[in-house]
Amino acid sequence: MEGVDHLAHERSKAQFDVDQMKVVWVGSRHALQVSDRIARLVASDPVLRKDNRTMMTRKELFKNTLRKAAHGWKRINELRLSEEEASWFRHYVDQPAYTDLHWGMFVPFIKGSGTEEQQKKWLPLAYKMQIIGCYAQTELGHGSNVQGLETTATFDPKTDEFVLNSPTLTSSKWWPGGLGKAATHAVAFARLITDGKDHGVNGFIVQLRSLDDHLPLPGITVGDIGMKFGNGAYNSMDNGVLRFDNVRIPRDQMLMRVAQVTREGKYVQSNVPRQLLYGTMVFVRQTIVADASTALSRAVCIATRYSAVRRQFGSENGGVETQVIDYKTQQSRLFPLLASAYAFRFVGEWLKWLYTDVTQKLQANDFSTLPEVHACTAGLKSVTTSATADAIEECRKLCGGHGYLSNSGLPELFAVYVPACTYEGDNVVLLLQVARFLMKTVSQLPSGKKPVGTTSYMGRAEHLIQCRCNVQKVEDWLKPSVILEAFEARAIRMSIACAQDLSKFSNQEEGFAELSSNLAEAAVAHCQLIVVSKFIEKLQQDIPGKGVKEQLQNLCNIYALYIIHKHLGDFLSTGSITAKQGSLANDQLRSLYSKLRPNAIALVDAFNYTDHYLGSVLGRYDGNVYPNLYAEAWKDPLNESVVPDGYQEYIQPLLKNQLRNARL
Repeated sequence: MEGVDHLAHERSKAQFDVDQMKVVWVGSRHALQVSDRIARLVASDPVLRKDNRTMMTRKELFKNTLRKAAHGWKRINELRLSEEEASWFRHYVDQPAYTDLHWGMFVPFIKGSGTEEQQKKWLPLAYKMQIIGCYAQTELGHGSNVQGLETTATFDPKTDEFVLNSPTLTSSKWWPGGLGKAATHAVAFARLITDGKDHGVNGFIVQLRSLDDHLPLPGITVGDIGMKFGNGAYNSMDNGVLRFDNVRIPRDQMLMRVAQVTREGKYVQSNVPRQLLYGTMVFVRQTIVADASTALSRAVCIATRYSAVRRQFGSENGGVETQVIDYKTQQSRLFPLLASAYAFRFVGEWLKWLYTDVTQKLQANDFSTLPEVHACTAGLKSVTTSATADAIEECRKLCGGHGYLSNSGLPELFAVYVPACTYEGDNVVLLLQVARFLMKTVSQLPSGKKPVGTTSYMGRAEHLIQCRCNVQKVEDWLKPSVILEAFEARAIRMSIACAQDLSKFSNQEEGFAELSSNLAEAAVAHCQLIVVSKFIEKLQQDIPGKGVKEQLQNLCNIYALYIIHKHLGDFLSTGSITAKQGSLANDQLRSLYSKLRPNAIALVDAFNYTDHYLGSVLGRYDGNVYPNLYAEAWKDPLNESVVPDGYQEYIQPLLKNQLRNARL
């Protein structure tokens, strides 16, 4: 059975150029070549195997992670990989490690918040991994509310130093990845105090451990916060706890790009606007949205392949049973998730462009689009990560009982992904930030101030409040203009309804607290409109390859109509569509599922994931699931002995007692 492609028949049905779709998915022919080469390099390296990690103890797993990180760094240097190749290499190793925070948070933050001199001093050390950095912001008592952080950094003018302290138990740094055991340095966030005055939260570079023997420096208490959800998963990361007891650092270790403390202890704002710091945040959130499409596509790839392999019921006269993927109930749960993976990929691509655009504007001191960019990135981070976390779990259920097996890859993928709903901004808190921005935009409409960027549709509020959806037959739902107007009408009407309800409160903050659920829903509507509109914009580009654009059009329509189906209450209650039109959207959705069905396997093949990266017996490229599930079972440590440890102590006495009782 080995070497046979059990999904060959499925692949032969594809109505499009799969290789060209791979280019569309990854972004360019160059990116496809690089990522494919590095994925295979990682997959062929025995040190980087990961099929056994869910069976490791925490200590074994962490040591294995350290080994992989060191081996990865060695290979990156030996092969002289470019920055792009090194980034793909770390991605395909696919094991959360301290290096994620070093490269993903510590380095970008110094780039964004350090002065030129500070960057010259610290970045070369970080680039050569001569120091290991982490990002110590979250505390035991405060996560989302950064302004509530309690750690203090008090300037001592006598010695020209800052003194860091953790004045309460809740001020302990708690959660930073890499902090627990690996990091030598941190960007630590603390309340900046000079001459008794609190200037709010600022970042400081603090050495935590000796570069000779790795022991914590005087005044520093540091360790790991303990096991987390799932086997393997995020337990490879040393999320840490950190406390400061009169830890002194030189004044020039305060990150001083936007504000400084002088030798005399005077706090001064620099001529660099504070808004420049938003650049780093946009970068991080753009990465999170891109990661959402990756995690979702992995889960969908596993569930789609297995749904084509698995047969259940429907056999007549002893013939073959029906492939699970042919049941409409399976399609209606699975195909919208496949469409969502593509939708999130393209909105992530657009966010990459937005990051470049906002960076250029910030450098030119143009801050006009910042509030909109902040709201848009916050909202998309929230909507894509929540949808992805739910979708991975749905994919596990779509795989039936075998999806619950660790070697299906889905439990670990879920466990490793769900923290994305919390880190870099709790998803509900972020939606409320978006809602505040939407309420402000609505309040400015009468003044004639034109909304910008992703809120520009609000400038047509008058039309969108009155317009009626003109869908009369099923095919009308395939018109991008019809879909877009329905989404715009729903979003603006929900925002305006919230604004009207808010105006009834004499105290705006009380109103905001009372209406927060409605406001969060209005924010979701706005963000889903962005995702749909960016998918539609993508389809206006020239996309080469036989049948590629047609497949993407199908996926775009499935995504949009699925959202209409899922949030039908919103669309009906706002009068954006009628009940009859909602029913027609559902009919069209069913027909689109039938169109997608022959292309399903080819569409997940276009993700171009190696079996190593996918890490799933159910999602194997060749579809040879059952012999491999059977073989994997025998590798479990529990099967190393035929008679289990503990038989003599616990099972045998029990059986003997039962026999004795039976005689009585």
